[in-house]
Amino acid sequence: MKQRVKRLVFGLLGKDPEAVVVSFLTGDSARANAMLDEVLALLPGRRHFAVTLTESFERSGVTTISLTPAGTWELFRRLRRVLRPYRIGMAPVLFTPEARFRALRLAAILLAPTRILAYNARLERHHLRLRTAIASLLFLRGVPLDRIFVRPKWLFPLKRDRSVYPETWRVIEGRPPEPGRRRVAVVSPYFPWPLAHGGAVRIFHLLREAAREFDVYLFAFSEGGAEEYGPLPEFLVRIVLVGKPRYREPLWASLLPPEVCEYASPAMRRALRELCRRWGIELVQIEYTHLATYRGHVLVAHDVTSDLYRQIHEQRRSLSSWWNLWRWRRFELRAARRFPRVVVMSEQDAERLPDARTAVIPNGVDLERFTPEPEKPGLQVLFVGSFRHFPNAAAYRLLVEEIWPRVRASLPAARLTVVAGPEPELYWREHTGQSELVVPEGVAVLGFVRDVRPLYVETNLVVVPTPVSAGTNLKVLEAMAMQRAVVSTSCGCAGLGLEHGVSVWIADEPAAFAEAVIRLLEAPELRARLAAAARRRAVLCFDWRELGMRQRKLWRELLRPAVRIRNVRPEDLPDLERIEVASPEAAMWDPREYLRYPCRVAEVEGKVVGFIVWRITAPDEAEILNLAVWPECRRHGVATRLLESLLSAPSYSWFLEVRESNRAARSLYEKMGFREVGRRPSYYRDTGEAAVVMRRDSC
Repeated sequence: MKQRVKRLVFGLLGKDPEAVVVSFLTGDSARANAMLDEVLALLPGRRHFAVTLTESFERSGVTTISLTPAGTWELFRRLRRVLRPYRIGMAPVLFTPEARFRALRLAAILLAPTRILAYNARLERHHLRLRTAIASLLFLRGVPLDRIFVRPKWLFPLKRDRSVYPETWRVIEGRPPEPGRRRVAVVSPYFPWPLAHGGAVRIFHLLREAAREFDVYLFAFSEGGAEEYGPLPEFLVRIVLVGKPRYREPLWASLLPPEVCEYASPAMRRALRELCRRWGIELVQIEYTHLATYRGHVLVAHDVTSDLYRQIHEQRRSLSSWWNLWRWRRFELRAARRFPRVVVMSEQDAERLPDARTAVIPNGVDLERFTPEPEKPGLQVLFVGSFRHFPNAAAYRLLVEEIWPRVRASLPAARLTVVAGPEPELYWREHTGQSELVVPEGVAVLGFVRDVRPLYVETNLVVVPTPVSAGTNLKVLEAMAMQRAVVSTSCGCAGLGLEHGVSVWIADEPAAFAEAVIRLLEAPELRARLAAAARRRAVLCFDWRELGMRQRKLWRELLRPAVRIRNVRPEDLPDLERIEVASPEAAMWDPREYLRYPCRVAEVEGKVVGFIVWRITAPDEAEILNLAVWPECRRHGVATRLLESLLSAPSYSWFLEVRESNRAARSLYEKMGFREVGRRPSYYRDTGEAAVVMRRDSC
């Protein structure tokens, strides 16, 4: 009976009683086809129409309606005339950033206002309804489906999806603590292994360098799942892992930046408070500004985030970009003032935090791992940048949409390899709103690559097309160390002291960038010259060992000094003689001779426990004549402190001789950056053994 009435009513209205589905293909063909496939699977028994704008389209079981571009009302009038005999039961519409489909989308809403099934660029779907007007508006503005019903906590009667905060932590035991070492905690938003992105690379290497002198404890957030700890337990005393909160608040709804709120963990605060007291930790270093609410003694600003949002706001000029900039600038400047010391990546970053007590410790590169190999003939291009960091996703989009087509048009044989980090599709959808990662012809996109060095060996040119960036890019440093030429935007290589046309090629506009890539691929001599200059700078200024010395020195300045370095005085001669007699492996001199040369002593609790003597042999060369430490104070960092007091002096090449049998001293010198450059047979008269000549060049 119901079906008879239905047929009678719609027969009188001149419409087919069976509802039809009209899909509006208002986006790129890949997403439009994917949407249509899903609609056909959801409603297989219905009659289907597909509306396109002057694009040929054929699909079995689908009637195509092709329209020429026009205004909203004209398109609505045409559609109404064509679909007059039918009752529209559902109207799937694809909402993507393409402006040319805007009029057709509005026409679809006028045609079937209560039947719109909206699809976003991620191919998530949501019914547009008046009773869910706010959620529908947020969905159309690009908010992910899992966040459109998120409500601020101050609307608690309407809030169902609440944030989740893990309450416990795990402790992973590392090496035993060593007596006499100072204890330092480092707090990180993630576990720095594997080395999947630049931040993990920096934290890992500086943790390893710090562990040469300090007992280091790592506090890190964990995202769950199977975790590998790599070599970190070998040099860390303990690792504390706290579950990362599941933050369910609107990104706009707090004065604090959402990145700060995402890491607001009561469990982490409790772990720091209880374990630092229990383990006797004396200094706390916070990695990344968005963890600054945890307080501590050192804040490491991996980038000046407010400057990043300034660049974004200058491009977008929207209310949301202004709100993000205002929040970050307010939070970052206040946080930087609260810390006794803020570590920044470059002098430019220090200038952006004018009221902070800053120290520059730039990013570095592992020169022992990234050693250059001869370049092979070819047209291979490499881009390394984890999509987890959204500027890298923006750089890839610019590269494949505006730069790479120009390169391929001129050099069809060119090939591009992209290292996009773990789960690139996931982060691509999150940062761009696009459901599928676009991979043009001649491009290979790789996920996480455990060892990128072979890719640098195979490439002829490295590109860094980041449109916005902050801090300094480790991918540029790796290319420099591997002696590969780099084409970069200004912000992509900022803070590294590179010079356009000398050690890097800088181009900011897509056309100029593509022209630079083509020029360098066709000019191997120019590539070689740029690469050699960049390698020299990497060796001089970006060795992790040198940067580790800076970090250890900073920590010592902030801690109550256990070892004091001062110039020698005549009354120290008895102590120098006592130490020298107890150190037969060192050079044997008359202690009174030491007063003729520059000499420094190390004191522990007012007692002289070591000394170092040197001389200047040329305007840019110096020689260490003797270094000795009282036996009971060895392996406590005294020799390291004495050496660092000299090696921090710039522009000197340092030389020394050491007994061939003195393995401990040779190992120390190698850790401090010295390398063997020769041998002197029968140099030591007392034993007749050879002397190993070692050299270290300072930045």
